[in-house]
Amino acid sequence: MLDRKVKDLLNAQITAEFYSAYLYLDFSNYYKDAGLDGYANWYMVQAQEERDHAMLFIRYLQQQGESVSLETIDKPDKEYKAFIDPLKMGAEHERVVTGLINDIYAEAFKVKDFRTMQFLDWFIKEQAEEEDSADDNITKFELFGSDSKSLYELDADMKARTYAPPSLVLD
Repeated sequence: MLDRKVKDLLNAQITAEFYSAYLYLDFSNYYKDAGLDGYANWYMVQAQEERDHAMLFIRYLQQQGESVSLETIDKPDKEYKAFIDPLKMGAEHERVVTGLINDIYAEAFKVKDFRTMQFLDWFIKEQAEEEDSADDNITKFELFGSDSKSLYELDADMKARTYAPPSLVLD
């Protein structure tokens, strides 16, 4: 059995991951409505990743013999004034998620829950990649997004992203 606080933090992370998926779906819808199908695709793929992250946390809790608590997922309440806004909000959000995962890891370390720490190792690496990608998207947009031809090319690059389920195996 997991330590109660570790279990509660893992359950809270499920909600956070599903919220991330909602947030990225909102970004995707914004870009789709604006005619930026590549950016819409990029965030649709991102939403799929976040949903799968939530599912990994669910499976982990179940495999530990713990109950899963599904909580209410808040509706994203972001307003976008410029095309770069979702990119900046996404980067900020990824840093928040990194902090949440670090908090779970710290609590698991405190109670010597090495199994949970090992499970979280993949997420820690994943978050570093997520933050790097988010920052890279901002940098590219700041460099080229103000020119319509360059924005068209950036959008085409974003459209090439495909979904690949996480390679983390829990069995």
